[in-house]
Amino acid sequence: MQKGDIVKYIPTSTVGKVVDTKEMDGKLWVKLDKTNLYYVAETLVPADESEYKTVSFKEKESTFKGTNSVRDLNKMEEEVDIGDVTPTGGG
Repeated sequence: MQKGDIVKYIPTSTVGKVVDTKEMDGKLWVKLDKTNLYYVAETLVPADESEYKTVSFKEKESTFKGTNSVRDLNKMEEEVDIGDVTPTGGG
């Protein structure tokens, strides 16, 4: 495997482009651009270029659907009535 190759990590089907390789503990490790993580080369297989999709940072950022601030979280916390989600009465 060489820099620029498109590969797939077998356990999760993650497809990425090889950006670095190194040998450690007698194994070849391959770093993928998608996750910025190293994988043991034995767990990677060549992938078709059609499986590789680049996602820009801006796109990743816009897919986050969480709250934008601590203030928003505090407001949500104030609006929740615990009685709406828990049973009442004795047991």
